[in-house]
Amino acid sequence: MNATEIEHLIIEAIQEVAPEVDKNTIDFDEDIREECDLDSMDFINYLAALQKSTGIKIIEADYPKFHSINSALAFLNDKKS
Repeated sequence: MNATEIEHLIIEAIQEVAPEVDKNTIDFDEDIREECDLDSMDFINYLAALQKSTGIKIIEADYPKFHSINSALAFLNDKKS
């Protein structure tokens, strides 16, 4: 998986729990919960979808590393290596 593929998987996971989100309006540096109006369950479902699509285990201690798309990209890029 390269960075572009990971970005695509992140966007897909977000749209799985919040289909109304337009990927072109998301600020990749802002808090994903605020940007996409995700509640706690939506956020957990987003992480579960990412774990399933990437095959990378995401434990609860890692949740803060997913506060933005860019931070999620960095975490997943690091883990795939």
